[in-house]
Amino acid sequence: MSLGAALGPATAPPHRVGVLGGSFDPPHLAHLALAKLALQELQLDELRWLPARAPWQKADRERAAAEHREAMLHLLIEGEPRFTLDTRELLREGLTYTIDTVRELSAEGPGTEWWLVIGQDQYGRFDTWRDWPEILARVGLAVAAREGQAPQPPATVAALPHRMQVLPLPEMAIAASDIRTRCAQGREIASLVGQPVARYIDQHALYTGRPRS
Repeated sequence: MSLGAALGPATAPPHRVGVLGGSFDPPHLAHLALAKLALQELQLDELRWLPARAPWQKADRERAAAEHREAMLHLLIEGEPRFTLDTRELLREGLTYTIDTVRELSAEGPGTEWWLVIGQDQYGRFDTWRDWPEILARVGLAVAAREGQAPQPPATVAALPHRMQVLPLPEMAIAASDIRTRCAQGREIASLVGQPVARYIDQHALYTGRPRS
C-alpha cells in the first residue's frame, strides 16, 4: 500500500475570494493598491469588486451614474486576471447593505473562504452595520491599516470571536472627494486615478458641473 493510499485522498484547499465594495465614485489608485495588497496578503484566488448602487452610509449623496462607475472600474482593474467586477449591488433596488450580498455569495459558493476587505475606519464602527454578527460568522475581515496603526474594533465586535487580518497599506493621500473637487476645478487627476480613468472622466464630463453624456 502506498503512503498516499494510507493517508487517504488529499483535501484541496478552499477557494479564497476577497470582496471589495464601495461607491467607487470615482475608483482610484488607492483602491487598486488595497486590492493588490489583499491578493498578496490573503493569497486570494480571486478578488471581486462590488460597486454599490446606494450605500446606506452615503444614501444622501448624489453619485455618478451606475454605468459610469462600472465603466471606470473596468478600466482600473484591466490586466489583473484575478480581479472580477460583480454588478449585483448596482442592479439591486433600494439601499445597499453588505449582509444581503454576503448571504447571496455564501449561498452561491458553499465551501468558499470569503474575506471582506474594509478600511480601518469601517472596522472601528462595524457594530453599526446591519446584522454585523452574521457577517462575522460568514466571512473574515481584511482590514486596511494605516502605517504603524493597529485597527481597533468597537468593544461589542472585539467581544465576538471573528477572523481578522490586517492589511498594512502604505499611506496614500488619495480620496474620492478630493478627486471630485479637482475635476470641478479643472485640475490634473491622472496621477490619482490612472490615465484610462482620467480620460473617461474627461470624455464624459464627470464631476465638472458640465452636462454629462
